Amino acid sequence: MSVVASHSVRGHVSCGFEAVREAFDDNFARRDELGGACCGYYQGEKVVDLWGGIRNRRTGEPWEQDTMVIVHSATKGFAAMTLALAHSRGWLDYEERVSAYWPEFAQQGKERITVRQLLAHQAGLFAFDEPVNRTIVADLDRLAIVLARQKPAWEPGTRQAYHALTLGFYEGELLRRVDPRHRSLGQFFQDEIASPLGLDLYIKIPEAIPNARLATIAPPGPLQRLFGFPLRFTLEAMNPHSNIYRALVINPGAAVCLDEERIYARNLEVPSGGAVGTARAIAHAYSVFATGGHELGLRNETLDLLAAPAIPPTHGFHDECLKGEVEFSLGFMKPNSAWSFGSARAFGSPGAGGALGFADPGAGVGYAYVTSQMGTTLTGDPRDVALRNALSSALRVS
Repeated sequence: MSVVASHSVRGHVSCGFEAVREAFDDNFARRDELGGACCGYYQGEKVVDLWGGIRNRRTGEPWEQDTMVIVHSATKGFAAMTLALAHSRGWLDYEERVSAYWPEFAQQGKERITVRQLLAHQAGLFAFDEPVNRTIVADLDRLAIVLARQKPAWEPGTRQAYHALTLGFYEGELLRRVDPRHRSLGQFFQDEIASPLGLDLYIKIPEAIPNARLATIAPPGPLQRLFGFPLRFTLEAMNPHSNIYRALVINPGAAVCLDEERIYARNLEVPSGGAVGTARAIAHAYSVFATGGHELGLRNETLDLLAAPAIPPTHGFHDECLKGEVEFSLGFMKPNSAWSFGSARAFGSPGAGGALGFADPGAGVGYAYVTSQMGTTLTGDPRDVALRNALSSALRVS
């Protein structure tokens, strides 16, 4: 049995941004929102900070100011932030071969893959050929051996295929190799980004976080699952031999992040899909990246590279997993005609179900939306789009 109480929107918006609150309220009235939060920063100032609805459909418990929720692939943006910080510190060159930092990676025809190609989903390493379960994911040394042994599905640099889960594992081992302290990606993120900025945002969720602070994810209904996604994608996702099924559903599969008793797995790092946090924290992190990065010591050279256009593989941006045109660069998604967010200089990452976080250096904006009700739109959830449109309108007026 589920309990759904009337929604209650709380928080604040600065003068001139009232339309964002109206859009957030409309999400509950017209767009089947269950619970969620939205936050926006403009030129370093928090101008939108809203939350409301239900964090747990079964119990009817409300979404609180400090409620955190899993954001699935929006996690990729935080993993990319760690490598951007490594680049700014001179530990990493995006144009260098991965094997220069991680010699074992050179197996199975991977010796020429560059960091840029890997982070743009162009390495052909979107799935594992050997079994990978939670035990292996938790043992970074064992995981590194599996990663190094994997053979690309095709010649690296020729095609693009969404590395739904594997990307974060490769990023994690690469960061361990270049970090002088050899920290895991989740620990590095906590030490160097989340803690300095005071963020309620974790790639590696500690045991100390109580269940009461976590929202549970309500899946879409059967009809929504069947008809909400593009037909071709739905058919691919149901085919156990397809690229997207192998990349996302199995071995280890996105469910590796979940825990029956603790809601989300603790002390487990899935840097492509397991982050838990608040919209406020995500928007704050992206705001720093959108406004010069001084708090984190980011160099202008790094930020300019993140804002630059994506570079396609030989056969273009058509994604062999997502079955559409998608642009990726240096671990982030870039806006395009099919999935527009911010200006051309924006970079961010969406998550399955509707979450999105991005930085727009052109406008000085850091933005995030999170939800407890999974949606089924691949190119911009209607709830998120309504909020972003309202935010953009307010910025044009200001």
